[in-house]
Amino acid sequence: MSKDFDLVIRNGTLVDGTGGPLRDADIAVKDGRIAAIGSFAGSGIEEIDATGRIVTPGFVDVHTHYDGQAIWSEEMAPSSSHGVTTAIMGNCGVGFAPCRQEDHDMLINVMEGVEDIPGVVMTEGLPWNWETFPEYLDAVEAGKRDIDVAAYLPHSPLRVYAMGARGANREPANDDDLARMRALSKEAMDAGALGFATSRLSIHKTADGGSIPTFEADVRELHEICGGMSDAGTGTLQIVLDAFVGWDKEYPIIDALMKSSGRPATFTLASGNEGPPRWRAVLDMMEKSKADGGQVTAQIMPRPIGLIGGLELSVHPFILCPSYKKIADLPLAGKVAAMRDPDLRRALLTETPEPGHPFNTLGRNWRWMYALNDPPNYAPSPDESFEAIAAARGVTPEEVVYDRFLETEGKGLFLAALGNYENGRLDAAHDMLMHPDCVPALGDGGAHYGAICDASYSTFLLTHWVRDAAENKIDLAHAIHMLSAKAARAVGLNDRGELRVGAKADINVIDMDRLQLHLPYIAHDLPAGGRRLDQKATGYEATIVSGTIIRRNDKSTGARPGRLVRGAQAA
Repeated sequence: MSKDFDLVIRNGTLVDGTGGPLRDADIAVKDGRIAAIGSFAGSGIEEIDATGRIVTPGFVDVHTHYDGQAIWSEEMAPSSSHGVTTAIMGNCGVGFAPCRQEDHDMLINVMEGVEDIPGVVMTEGLPWNWETFPEYLDAVEAGKRDIDVAAYLPHSPLRVYAMGARGANREPANDDDLARMRALSKEAMDAGALGFATSRLSIHKTADGGSIPTFEADVRELHEICGGMSDAGTGTLQIVLDAFVGWDKEYPIIDALMKSSGRPATFTLASGNEGPPRWRAVLDMMEKSKADGGQVTAQIMPRPIGLIGGLELSVHPFILCPSYKKIADLPLAGKVAAMRDPDLRRALLTETPEPGHPFNTLGRNWRWMYALNDPPNYAPSPDESFEAIAAARGVTPEEVVYDRFLETEGKGLFLAALGNYENGRLDAAHDMLMHPDCVPALGDGGAHYGAICDASYSTFLLTHWVRDAAENKIDLAHAIHMLSAKAARAVGLNDRGELRVGAKADINVIDMDRLQLHLPYIAHDLPAGGRRLDQKATGYEATIVSGTIIRRNDKSTGARPGRLVRGAQAA
């Protein structure tokens, strides 16, 4: 006897992504879409008993950098381990297309510097069987992967493709250059780009320490490229503004670009740990934009924005010390053995780091550094900082970190909370998340392989803010809405993010009682044996993409139903 549906999920509690009330219902899937909800006759080829579990839409991460990983890997990890079924790449204006052969090394240099992807990984992993952006999309579409991906047209490669060496050297664009970039922008949108992405952030540097091609590009250039989206009648602007210059100077650029192009915008927003809460003024600016007819969304990390440090990773407090360079290339056991030598210990504890990017040593801001254990605590108290521990022990913070490395045989990790931890609390992150025009984001999956593992923020949001919070608790229905429908709508994806008949069947079955984040760990699964931080979770009983189960009980099934999403999608 033939079955009526491909998949039926029974006895679960539906959190449908709209923010509306929870309800107990069955859900049926056929041909990749939701076919029935509630009580219905018929059975499925495969069935899941979701008794005592919540059933949610798949999550949408609007800020990732899987541009390379989507080419060389079939799993978009860590994102797919945390309920994400659609990931948007090409953010911050960095990527690999359009690109002529002679510019491959330059784009690798940009991506290595901005996103901490080792050059050898990209050299080994990218076939470069494309030149134009439409050809890059075709290459992505030809691959297999677990979840869906969509891509922005990135500004840096676009500028260099249109201007050659002048673009890489940050020379001003002339009228012909601008016309070329506008035409290429329209071409990308017509081919399926989700929008256009750029960065104005001063700390975005190339691997050799230079400014990226788009830094300080004239705003007229942005108007022309966004004009390409206007010409195509589609696309979202994604922009990283330079908050160091000042929001009052930078934010008006968003208003001007939305007004000239008629296209929506999304940007990165965070709070500082100290000083006045400047983010509040930005929310006010956004509300004015909305009142004036603009559509703008801020992307918020639900926990501290920061870096993970460790002897095996890209950053730690001793990495720029002259004496450390002598052992930097040793295997981990060799480093630890060398660091047990009293003479090297004295040197490393007293040496001043040489010049380099402040992130390499995490600025040695001990007040905002904390040990990261299993399970990881992303909301530590002030007395857990290395500064506070050192004061309590009567030693220096350098000694606290050094001893932790030795005690853990070099495997000890720590969190440097660089932002979003205002006064040692997550209240600001909560208030930004709850704003109607903000969405959780900034997972950065596919990038910062040796320093960041934030693609797990969806699991953190559900555990910390929904289940475990003693104050500022977030309602489950609202949290799921933010992770799914609200995020999807922010970038024009209207066919997913809700459990409704006819919607794309991207679904999670989650055991909220067992949901747990685990400590990030180092995996050596990149091209050329490159290492990256990965992070798992417990409690995702099933993650489903287009009706196919890609993960069961927190493990991959090997299914690869993920596809390239070409542009905005109608409901």
